[in-house]
Amino acid sequence: MYGTRRAALGRVTVRRTAAAVLAATATLAGCERGSSEVPADATTGASGCPAVHAKARAAVKQAEKTDIPWNGPTGGPAAVSGRSVVFVAQTMTNPGVAGAANGVRDAARVIGWDVRVIDGGGTPAGIQAAMSEAVALKPSGIVIGGFDPDSTSQQVARAEEDGIPLIGWHALPSPGPSRHPRLFTNVTTRVEDVAAISAQWVISHSTGHAGVVLFTDASIPFARDKSELIRKDLATCPGVQLLAYENIPIADASSRTPREVSSLLSRFQSKWTHSVAINDLYFADAAPAFRAAGKKGSGPPFNIGAGDGDPSAFQRIESGQYQTATVPEPLSLQGWQIIDEFNRAYSGRPASGYVAPVHLATAANSDSATTWDPSGYREGYRRIWGR
Repeated sequence: MYGTRRAALGRVTVRRTAAAVLAATATLAGCERGSSEVPADATTGASGCPAVHAKARAAVKQAEKTDIPWNGPTGGPAAVSGRSVVFVAQTMTNPGVAGAANGVRDAARVIGWDVRVIDGGGTPAGIQAAMSEAVALKPSGIVIGGFDPDSTSQQVARAEEDGIPLIGWHALPSPGPSRHPRLFTNVTTRVEDVAAISAQWVISHSTGHAGVVLFTDASIPFARDKSELIRKDLATCPGVQLLAYENIPIADASSRTPREVSSLLSRFQSKWTHSVAINDLYFADAAPAFRAAGKKGSGPPFNIGAGDGDPSAFQRIESGQYQTATVPEPLSLQGWQIIDEFNRAYSGRPASGYVAPVHLATAANSDSATTWDPSGYREGYRRIWGR
């Protein structure tokens, strides 16, 4: 969602990409809290896009494969003993954050470390308080779980002063180490790949003729950049029309999404054929509004989550209940990777540079699974750690 990437370069590349998209769409109101309007010049007629469609179909076919062998690190330091890790969660109501935290717990049990999870509750004040508590505990390491490190800059500075290494999970737009803010590494799929395959699925599924609503949380830099890239990728097909760009903070999704979806259905009716959301949970919250409007669970609208692939998303996809696809993060794998990266930090080694490849899950290839859990990583990390 791979190889080593220099974080500074990666972050600049993604930010320049996102900035270019933002500059080209300066009149877009979607970056404002709660806005859903799209400028008139964002619509392009439904003429289709044969060449783009063919490329999208090929990309989707590749991403749907499930028999991908483990391609992560095969070497590294043996397990260091007696360490403690605090996972500071943006909010444990975000299934992606919770899944990564559970992966960290599982891996820590194997390597023999203690783990504590502190829930930031999804609010700036709550996240800052959680980070302050984490630093005060003086653990061996802290995970920045799904929020912008700059939003807790004072706590990050104190952790650095105390010599506590920090590792991010979806904390920055790009994977790999970061100097500003200082993270040993940031564990995530590549946002460009997640955005691209989400848009390509819409183009492929619709044969290049779609009316799309895009849901995002502009308060999270990672999510904001992802949605801007999705928007850009959708625009490569002239037959795809972006109907609305909905900014609904994840913390407010349960209360606001049903209301916004009802309004969108009233405005666009049958023009709305597909949806893309930066997180699957939007479709859990949207389901009651779709149901109340008499929409079939199997679509339209046909809905794809551009992360994180939580169990409820797989269940909706399997049962045909208001979600058709997801681009799941390998959440457990990433939790194990976080523990391995800490072990490298404690051993004076550089970050591994591993990035998990992008995957696309549908009812046809999920085989009744409730998560994307590729094979081989547990055995691979156990061999490295000697556990």
